Amino acid sequence: MAAPPPTARDLMTPKPITLPPEAPLSTALGLMRTRSVHEIPVLRGKTFAGLITFETIARRAYLPLATKVEHLLVLPPLLEEGTPFGEVVERLLASGLRAAPVLSAKGQLLGIVSRSDLIKAIPALVEIARHRVEEVASAPAAIVRETEPVTRLFTLLRQLEDHPFPVVDRKGRLVGAVGIADLGRVLWRPTVVGKRDTLRRGSSAAIEIGSIMQSPALTLPKGSTVGVAAKQMTARRVSSVFVVEDGRPTGVVSQADILGLAVGHESGAAAGDVYVQITGLRGSGDPQTLSELDRVIAKGLRHIGRHVRPRLLNLHVSPQGNHRSGDAVVQARLHTDRGIFYASITGWNFFAGVASLMDELETQTRRVREEAPRRTRGRRRNLIADESVGDPELEARLRAARGGDEE
Repeated sequence: MAAPPPTARDLMTPKPITLPPEAPLSTALGLMRTRSVHEIPVLRGKTFAGLITFETIARRAYLPLATKVEHLLVLPPLLEEGTPFGEVVERLLASGLRAAPVLSAKGQLLGIVSRSDLIKAIPALVEIARHRVEEVASAPAAIVRETEPVTRLFTLLRQLEDHPFPVVDRKGRLVGAVGIADLGRVLWRPTVVGKRDTLRRGSSAAIEIGSIMQSPALTLPKGSTVGVAAKQMTARRVSSVFVVEDGRPTGVVSQADILGLAVGHESGAAAGDVYVQITGLRGSGDPQTLSELDRVIAKGLRHIGRHVRPRLLNLHVSPQGNHRSGDAVVQARLHTDRGIFYASITGWNFFAGVASLMDELETQTRRVREEAPRRTRGRRRNLIADESVGDPELEARLRAARGGDEE
């Protein structure tokens, strides 16, 4: 008998390091570097106030390091001890955050569950672990060379939050990986020691990416399972693995990609719940833009819902920087109760591209629904044939029945 899925209590790291609201950013950054964490809970007395995350700090890199963490808090989903694995996954993915606190009934912090904690549980969940890495891999948002200056990463910061970048040598072979946490070594430096701290981007121009990258990068060949990837991520304490062919990176699998396979499997999510992740979109907080995008996606999902039950939709935008046309590649991966579907399009009109992707996904899911009855009828015919073998009396009755039908 299979063991029940773990709960937030089973998964959480108890008694995590915390900060008070008045703590400066310099303290938060120091703890993140030394403890290798991306987020720290902030407590007001004994009550949870919010999370301070590395991504939030990185987006506001010009702030002085004396800034209090309370000015940059984000509110994550709040978990209870009994929250099941699948629901923890869904709430983290829906929020776009890497971790969530586990609170008591009185609002006191009991622990914190991170994506890394969830990844540890994946190898034991056979239905998820058996998938191949190429099923959930995305094309690298960008590939950087080890000799390029770190300043190039500043222009790619938004994309860097989603996946680490593969770092290659002059022959295009993978030699390492660089993620947003690696930028912490060069982002903040004192301009005048003891007086103020600001970002000195100019001083980073001479620093090569190869000097801050993680090497070697964690790699797996095509055909490897998600369970193996999860084990190696846990052992190496990294958030992504690269899929390689002939030493060259062809795809990247993040913790979020793997956890997407768990959406809808272990929890009682409502039939209409669909989780949408959009990565790589340079981002605009324009409400009209976001509202229009939401409208296009929602319309597509309604049509898809006629054929299958959608669970998770990943959209990844990769700008084509080497083209003057402004084209971008938009890749879609749709997780459903009948499998995973893929589509991709390149063009300059983002909304038209997303609409076309949703139409293509609907076509694929409709085809699967239409083919299912034919396969079922085929199996039934085979079953009748199998049952009649070795039974002359049954075969005679069947032949007689078919003869009567023909008359």
